[in-house]
Amino acid sequence: MKHDFVVIGANGIQGRIAARDLLESGFTVLLCGLDKWRIDHLIARDNAEFAHIDLRDLGEARRVIAKSTARIVVNCAIDDYNFEVTKLCLELGRHYIDLDSEERMTYDQFALSPGFKAKGLTAITGCGSTPGISNVMLRHVRPQFDKIHTVKVGFAWDCNMERFVIPFSLDTIQWEFREKAKVLRDGHFVEKAPEECQEIFDHLSIGRRRSVFVKHIEHHTFCEYLKDVGVKNITVYASFPEHSHRTLKTLVELGLLNKEPILVDGRPVRPLDVTAEVLRRLPFPDGYSEKENIWLKVYGSKNRRAKAIEMDAVAETMAGWEDETCNVDTGMPASIIAQMIYDGRIAERGLFSPEFVVPPKPFFEELGKRGVIVYENRVPINLPSETSGS
Repeated sequence: MKHDFVVIGANGIQGRIAARDLLESGFTVLLCGLDKWRIDHLIARDNAEFAHIDLRDLGEARRVIAKSTARIVVNCAIDDYNFEVTKLCLELGRHYIDLDSEERMTYDQFALSPGFKAKGLTAITGCGSTPGISNVMLRHVRPQFDKIHTVKVGFAWDCNMERFVIPFSLDTIQWEFREKAKVLRDGHFVEKAPEECQEIFDHLSIGRRRSVFVKHIEHHTFCEYLKDVGVKNITVYASFPEHSHRTLKTLVELGLLNKEPILVDGRPVRPLDVTAEVLRRLPFPDGYSEKENIWLKVYGSKNRRAKAIEMDAVAETMAGWEDETCNVDTGMPASIIAQMIYDGRIAERGLFSPEFVVPPKPFFEELGKRGVIVYENRVPINLPSETSGS
């Protein structure tokens, strides 16, 4: 079978969503992962195949990608190997996207941009919800300002019952709960522990929630994108339902999300891997649903007058996608951006973060078709019957 896309980590939460969206859009997809857990129904489709990939064995990954005819690799695996997979795609002449990388790795990826450009290839890092949707929202509002001094960005989610469901990658969670965030304050980066945050926001569709600071790459890519308009303050926030926050914090404090191996019966085992395997087998609660708000607040001036714009992207549990909860707002953007590279709507060559190259209007339109509604100052701008934007 000839493939249009390769999806790495297709057996994970976001990879499963991205792969399904690509398949349902009519493309042929090679689903790659450590196992076929919860993706048998996708592999059974006529336009799908499966291949085993363990990114600890990059030789195996190279052979699988090289054998595939796919022009674009969608990397939804944990970000530990993002840089190596990016280099591999450059070597093999494939377009590339991923969901996120940590700070050092992102800058290492950016250093590969001239190589991608020389080969006529596009690579985009951070193509999920935030980073991802939030970056494109920033691109949307930037022309409406002469100067921008402050950007606040984050996510807030809620659910209809106090039952623990893994919100997203446990690897990402342990990072966000343990690491100090780099916050841009008055033009300088300072470190803040997550719980130092005392801010409360009134989120569209969610309501009032206390936030925590989180270590994200948006601090850095937004700073680069806005450096010529005077940005001085950038902060990234997260807000969880109280019961979920308590559970996740407990898992972190007990060391159950640690990546450092421990010896069990003489064999090295990562607590994170064991916890992930246990939790992903929890039965999904009947009637459970979620909603999430990816939000952005931008402050500056236009024609020397103060100006502020709020952007929101709201996702809810959707019919037919119940088991994926509100994670659709992370997996679907990856599929959309990959398709925009495939059909030429993103034509720039090199390696970028989304705010530099993803056109807002068609991106928002695609989100709207999938039920993720984007708001500007709390007015919807991408309802399928009345798409608009810039």
